Amino acid sequence: VQLQASGGGLVQAGDSLTLSCVTSGLAFGSYALAWFRQAPGNEREFVAAISRRSGTIYYADSVKGRFTISRENPKNTVYMQMNSLKPEDTAVYYCAAGRAQGSASRSRADYNYWGQGTLVTVSS
Repeated sequence: VQLQASGGGLVQAGDSLTLSCVTSGLAFGSYALAWFRQAPGNEREFVAAISRRSGTIYYADSVKGRFTISRENPKNTVYMQMNSLKPEDTAVYYCAAGRAQGSASRSRADYNYWGQGTLVTVSS
């Protein structure tokens, strides 16, 4: 199983970025997916999660209204559109896939597969 995240970069506060995560080796449509992030010196934290058919979506309070998670099952890809970026959004962003037939979750423990991360840096 592989998850390949991309789309990170250096942007200014107020800018937008779209992260993508392409998966292989798993039945994509059977897995809930999520994005987490980890800033230097901090624990990895939940950002957003989406259920298998996009019927259930969760966001961290810190990104609600600014970030949008979505998925394209035929393309085995999950996205996160990030708008109105803030310096505190600076982190390595990781995509994750949960258990087969599992539900969307905010908990790291519910995700079995992780990508390598993509760095987002927001300057003030």
